[in-house]
Amino acid sequence: MCAMEKIASCQIAFTPVASGDYIDDVNKVLEIIYNYGLENEVGVLSTFVRGEKSKVLKLIAEIYEKMDNITNFSMDIKISNICGTNCCDHVQLR
Repeated sequence: MCAMEKIASCQIAFTPVASGDYIDDVNKVLEIIYNYGLENEVGVLSTFVRGEKSKVLKLIAEIYEKMDNITNFSMDIKISNICGTNCCDHVQLR
């Protein structure tokens, strides 16, 4: 385990469905992510987020709640309790 607070790594793929302006919808989600101040890396198909577990989980809920009123969507989420930093290098995988 990491010596710091519980950290979660998360990959989020947000896909608007039958959206009038899917680019604007994706940009709204990215703005929500940026405003959380978590470490993030935007990719072509998904965005990677890492930070305190509670903040990552709140971020997912906020994306859902805010975008639920704007468009129909699918959100694929992969989440890990492995922090993904050098602090976990000592963990032996079996």
